[in-house]
Amino acid sequence: MRLQRGCCLRGSSLPSGLSGFITSLVIVLGWSSWGVTQDAPGPPDAGVQRGVLIDVPVPLTEAATSRLIGQLQSLGENVTGEGRRTVVLRYAADAAGGSETGFESALRFARVMTSPELRRLKLVSWVEGELDGHSTLPILASDVLLVGPRGAIIDAASGESLMDETIVLSYQAIAERRAVFPPPVVTALVDPGVELTLVDQVGGGQTLAAGEDLRRLRDAGDVLREEVWSAPAVPLRLDARRLRSARIAAQIVGSVEEVAELLGLADLDPLTAGRVEGESVGVLLEVIGSISGNRSRRWQSNLAATLESGNVNTWLVVIDSHGGSLVESATLAGWFSQPSPPLRTVGGVIRGEARGDAALVALACKPLLMTPGSTLGGPGADAIRPLQVAAQQELIAQVARETRRPEALIRGLLDRQTAVYRYTNRRTGGIRYASEEEIGRDSEDPELERDRWERGERIELTEGLSVDDAVALGLADGRTESLESAARRVGLLEVPPPVSDRRLIRFVEQIGRSQTLAFFLLFLGFVMLSSEASAPGVGIPGFISLLCFACFFWIKFLAGTAEWLEMLAFAIGLLCIGIELFVVPGFGIFGIGGLALTMLGVVLMSQTFVIPRNAYQIEILTRGIWIALGSAGGLIVGVALIRAMLPHVPLFRGLAMETPDPATIDTKERLADFANLEGRQGVATTPLRPSGKARFDEQIVAVVSDGTSIGAGEAVRVAEVRGNRIVVERVETG
Repeated sequence: MRLQRGCCLRGSSLPSGLSGFITSLVIVLGWSSWGVTQDAPGPPDAGVQRGVLIDVPVPLTEAATSRLIGQLQSLGENVTGEGRRTVVLRYAADAAGGSETGFESALRFARVMTSPELRRLKLVSWVEGELDGHSTLPILASDVLLVGPRGAIIDAASGESLMDETIVLSYQAIAERRAVFPPPVVTALVDPGVELTLVDQVGGGQTLAAGEDLRRLRDAGDVLREEVWSAPAVPLRLDARRLRSARIAAQIVGSVEEVAELLGLADLDPLTAGRVEGESVGVLLEVIGSISGNRSRRWQSNLAATLESGNVNTWLVVIDSHGGSLVESATLAGWFSQPSPPLRTVGGVIRGEARGDAALVALACKPLLMTPGSTLGGPGADAIRPLQVAAQQELIAQVARETRRPEALIRGLLDRQTAVYRYTNRRTGGIRYASEEEIGRDSEDPELERDRWERGERIELTEGLSVDDAVALGLADGRTESLESAARRVGLLEVPPPVSDRRLIRFVEQIGRSQTLAFFLLFLGFVMLSSEASAPGVGIPGFISLLCFACFFWIKFLAGTAEWLEMLAFAIGLLCIGIELFVVPGFGIFGIGGLALTMLGVVLMSQTFVIPRNAYQIEILTRGIWIALGSAGGLIVGVALIRAMLPHVPLFRGLAMETPDPATIDTKERLADFANLEGRQGVATTPLRPSGKARFDEQIVAVVSDGTSIGAGEAVRVAEVRGNRIVVERVETG
């Protein structure tokens, strides 16, 4: 994309003749006096002004950027007195590969250089050799530019196949903060398609012009003479002579001694990589699942322990959470947004989602990176009310200030009722994100302030932000494909070790997010419970059932969704079911009440709320209910399996009571057993018409005849025995 823009250099002209000589003299004296009066006394000798020399690597990698930022921040914190410490950033003569510098790394470094936290430092860039690509961007963020005899700044677009408008605007914004590079030079440096010319004007004076300004001067006939610095489609090359003649470079210097003398310093102290803050040493904290009180306290305790040794200076926080408690998240966010020594950097990675109050934890990390497909904000496990957000207003302002993120957007992610709009300054074109109430609220003339801003579209925050949206709004600092890449972005050579050595707890927390595992534990527990009800006494099924229920509670407890109230409801429910099965068999109040309490405990252990207040909570509640109902079906399935399968498995045959044979039951339920009389002969002791009695040896029993009349004393024989019924027939004597 070609950007045809241009403007004049510092008041539209460079003086010539006597006025030029006087101006040059004033500038030289100004640089000298600035170097003397502005520098803070450097330790340890009071009154002796010492500068710090840092070699900037080219190309500028993510790890090198983090290391440089950490060094500058540490130097800025150690400044004493009311002056400023001079830091010289040297780009060596043999530096090569500037076109390989990533734009995000260069922009991140340049933004920090122009940030308020480094206001105690005077940053001087010293270019000894040729520098190209995005490695030129931090040069624009310097307070002072020095150049070596062979130094040059060439084609910032080198390495870019197509220069994005966002990149062009970023260069212009950084240059505007320092006003060292004139806007036409910045435009031509970024866009090779722009012609840059040094124009001698008819009325006197010189100016650098490009794009529309150059065409306007030519059309108006104000051009007396032109010196083309870069023709269209030819990359701009700013060598030492041009940089000095345009007053972009303060001076051409060839040695460290000359630099120190020009800046009024006793000497320049080289800064080694480990002198200020040491190598980046970090630990990894995984904020996964629910954010609850017990988990938050455990995280804080583990993180605090890493700082006691004094070796750890970087925290890498991986976030995949739906939140759970705004108060606990605010505590973590306040800690992360203001790292205190020896801690230097708290970087964040959203791997999955950072919903609800978890978004506040993520936004407190700097830098904040997001993996593809991840989400920042949106409804979470804690239905945050406007009054809760208002109570955290001071903390939200702190997070916004320390991370330089739009405060209104942070508040809008937490409070769904806050409408945030994009406002554009009618005069400057600057962008601001705010609610209607905020525009002009702190101004002396609110109406005039509101007139200065044109309201644009509303920023949709209720359902959360994707990676691209979060980066575009300035809430995230970029995307990352892997945790290894994110570690390098915060200055670490590799992914650091986890903050806790309790691997079992980390493993349980990871698998505890599996809904399939939770359902399986409950289902198996109920199956074994029903098996125990069918088994003679307490045995293996009862032990397995107890183990499954205990594992389910432990996983949910470590995940932060189960507290003692849920455990109590679950345990009482199981106790009532046990009473119904083993003490008072049937299906009465203990069975119904126990099953209801058990289901309630399961549902509450799957969430951090009681009554759902948003769509996300309704989704979680529905999932928990289905898990509870499905697992309770294990009671029915267990009974069916025990009756159908276990009696046929030799190993478990003794766990289930065998079903008795119906004939055996009939025999045992009789009052007396007369099967031994069948076929025997006896004597009727009474007439049989048709019932009566008969004697068989010494045993007299009630009998019935086979339909014939039999008199007393006649011989009879037992023809059939049907339970207690004995049928006899007359024995014919011959």
